[in-house]
Amino acid sequence: MSRKNNIYPNKEGCPVEFTLDVIGGKWKGILFYHMIDGKKRFNEFRKICPSITQRMLTLQLRELEADGIVHREVYHQVPPKVEYSLTEFGRTLEPIVLQMKEWGDANREALEARRSNSLLKEQQK
Repeated sequence: MSRKNNIYPNKEGCPVEFTLDVIGGKWKGILFYHMIDGKKRFNEFRKICPSITQRMLTLQLRELEADGIVHREVYHQVPPKVEYSLTEFGRTLEPIVLQMKEWGDANREALEARRSNSLLKEQQK
């Protein structure tokens, strides 16, 4: 696909930016990635991401649910039980997220070194 035939004058019209908006955010990618393996409960996410606040976790899950990426299943029992899972629509993002993970694994070290060198050069000025 030629880039010339798909010019977007601003980020609002760009499908790449749109996709990044859906799975972007500080925690959405991590939450999504861990739901690939199956259903997760709220406290499982808290263990996976110990530095996320309860408020932020709730917000990120609600946004994913509002976009139709995540299904929230409430079991009416005592104590209450809630599970989160990817919807069929959410699963369409799975290969994209897995490719992003592979790219990150393959390039993280080199990019971190480059950023570190760039920071050192900036500090020396």
